[in-house]
Amino acid sequence: MSDTFLFQGDERDPTLAEGERYVRVAVERGIDSGDAGLTYRAGEDVVVGDRVDVPLGRGDTRTGGFVIEVGGADLLGEMDPRKIKRILGVSGSRLPEALIELARWMSGYYVCPLGMVLATMMPAAVKAGTGRRTRVLVEPAVELAGLGERVRAGEIEGLRATKSVVAAGASLEALAPERFPIDAKDLARELGASNAGPVNRLLAAGVLREVEVAVVRAPEVFWDERRVEAPKARPELTEDQSRCVEGISGALGAFGVHLLRGVTGSGKTEVYLRVIERVLEAGKSAIVLTPEIALTPQTAGRFIERFRAEGVAVLHSGLSASSRHKQWAAAASGEARVVVGARSAVYAPLASLGLIVVDEEHDGSYKQDQLPRYHARDAAIKRAQIQGIPAVLGSATPSLESWHNAVQGRFTLWEMPHRVGGGRMPRVEIVDLGRERRVRQKLEGRAPHVLESIGPTLERAIGETVSDGGQVILLLNRRGYAGYIACPDSRCGYRLECEQCDATMVVHRSGSRRGYVRCHHCLSEQLRPETCPACGKRLIDLSVGTQRVEEELESRFGATLGLRLGETVLRVDSDSMRSARDYFDTLGRFSSGEIRLLLGTQMIAKGLDYPNVRLVGVINADTGLHMPDFRASERTFQLVSQVSGRAGRGSEPGRVIVQSFAPEEPALTLAARHDFKGFAREELAIRQAAHLPPFWRMARIISRDESLDKAQERIDAIEAALSGLGEPGLVLEGPAPCPISRVAGRHRIALDLLSPDPRVIQRAMSTVRGTGLLTSDTHLGVDVDPVSLL
Repeated sequence: MSDTFLFQGDERDPTLAEGERYVRVAVERGIDSGDAGLTYRAGEDVVVGDRVDVPLGRGDTRTGGFVIEVGGADLLGEMDPRKIKRILGVSGSRLPEALIELARWMSGYYVCPLGMVLATMMPAAVKAGTGRRTRVLVEPAVELAGLGERVRAGEIEGLRATKSVVAAGASLEALAPERFPIDAKDLARELGASNAGPVNRLLAAGVLREVEVAVVRAPEVFWDERRVEAPKARPELTEDQSRCVEGISGALGAFGVHLLRGVTGSGKTEVYLRVIERVLEAGKSAIVLTPEIALTPQTAGRFIERFRAEGVAVLHSGLSASSRHKQWAAAASGEARVVVGARSAVYAPLASLGLIVVDEEHDGSYKQDQLPRYHARDAAIKRAQIQGIPAVLGSATPSLESWHNAVQGRFTLWEMPHRVGGGRMPRVEIVDLGRERRVRQKLEGRAPHVLESIGPTLERAIGETVSDGGQVILLLNRRGYAGYIACPDSRCGYRLECEQCDATMVVHRSGSRRGYVRCHHCLSEQLRPETCPACGKRLIDLSVGTQRVEEELESRFGATLGLRLGETVLRVDSDSMRSARDYFDTLGRFSSGEIRLLLGTQMIAKGLDYPNVRLVGVINADTGLHMPDFRASERTFQLVSQVSGRAGRGSEPGRVIVQSFAPEEPALTLAARHDFKGFAREELAIRQAAHLPPFWRMARIISRDESLDKAQERIDAIEAALSGLGEPGLVLEGPAPCPISRVAGRHRIALDLLSPDPRVIQRAMSTVRGTGLLTSDTHLGVDVDPVSLL
């Protein structure tokens, strides 16, 4: 266990010390009071950003909130001061003022009550004080300069100059001020004393004094001790890297957005590290965002190793509550000057922030799917603008929004087209899965099983790679055993669907051959039925998942190559990886060579850098290609490109085999040629012609209700209000049922707002929000700049 000191406060505003003091508080409730907040009386020690408890409503319910403004009688307006309630208490936790300003912007832009935005900025563990303890530490009570000589000369009253005390006094004088306050036993060790006797005598003589300090006590996080191959030596920069480091570093101290597009293996992380070094040298701090699934010990380990002396806090979903509080407190207190984390790390309470990095900026997990529905990349850019610092966006396959901004000159573009060490990009081969199945039938004299997923080309490549001592990564972005079950009689047409959602049930197996079915939307489960309820025929599994591929791998290669599930083959998806530690343990075993083949969903598509991976296989590249979403092609291109980049990072050449029933699809053929610019050019032309982002901006309003009539009535009222505004340039599409028209028993109807000018959409939503029609609650969802349209 270890401790992190809590943020101890800052200077208070003396101009408000006289007279009555009032504050405006944004409460952590769905109260949409705009930027104003609720007014309360407060003491002199309350500042903007403090988390406070206030009485709310007629029952004076104790409610948490954040101070967003402090002042005198000017905050009252027409209110009667006798009716203003007093805050109930200050929690001791605080958000920097820059985050209050960011929250105001997010509240307006994403149509979410300000208090709810602020509530997401501070972890629940911090609010609850999880792991908080009070410790008695010691610190100097006298001037340390010349202390050793004064002790030796016997000039300190009540202190006998024994040999151990004189030695302790000399060592104490040499300690740096930032080492205090410190535990008495730790101080004794620092002073070279064999016991606490000298420290106790210095305390008794008034040379040291005891102080009570609030700390957060938590187990050590396992990033540090379990990091995977964190490099210790500083590599020599390539020409591409040097150019980017110098260019971005030259822009420090001023707001600007830099897009770093580097092919997989080009060394983008080293660029981040070198720029952060410059930031720290200037006395500033830095935030590095990375997708949760890419936040591996390998990634975090590089930052911990490089910046151990400056302090690194790591924030991710695998932390316990006390560990999350400890890491947050380390950032707030300045103990950590670098924060590495997933989406919510954009809210890290760092002082003197000098840089924000968003790695893999294209990743969809940066968009939160519940209130507030913010995009961490865009929030990072806004925070950078507020604080007057650069934001660096990095990716091998940037989002088309970011690429368009760079091409148009709004962002500064930096490119690294070559791999570090002169390595070549892997050779990518697209195979026609339909043709492969026909080849299999000809070779084996039988029709392949409906769930067979590994074609002859990929099968041979797996055998050759494993036999030669290489490692294999296989991607299938569909978990479970089978995507759905259906009646084999096409005239019947029965498919098992969820009773609560308009979606098919997914087959899973766990110990039983019969298995069970689960809805991946509402998580309803039942035993897998065996016969069709309509015609009585035996139901069949269709659409292969990772569990089925796992089974197929053992049956094909168990005897010939010794591939055994759980031993040399592991499946990595959200079903098999129950915790972050499971995931990190798996990567550690893969790094050591114990695991020869890694099968998984998009969890394995990024953040992995293992030189012995010689083969990457994409089981079915079509899983997301035909979704009813205009970003389907972009996501497919990014996923295939990213997972392909895991191959060939060592001395051996890499090979990628992509199986598809649509091998001529541009998203696949251009990914196979590593032609991002060609794909972006073609896709952007389609988007421009269709009036879609990034050329037009979009917001989606979804009405949800168990009653279809009520859902329709609510969205119709909003559509009528928006139409009645007569806002030039605003286009409304719908209302219409969502592609998944019912989830968890609630009908879903969408209304899309589009305009080439984002201000038009914001004005329209703000006006209707003011009428009370447009709220973000259980019945209405407002998604600005949506990344998924399902």
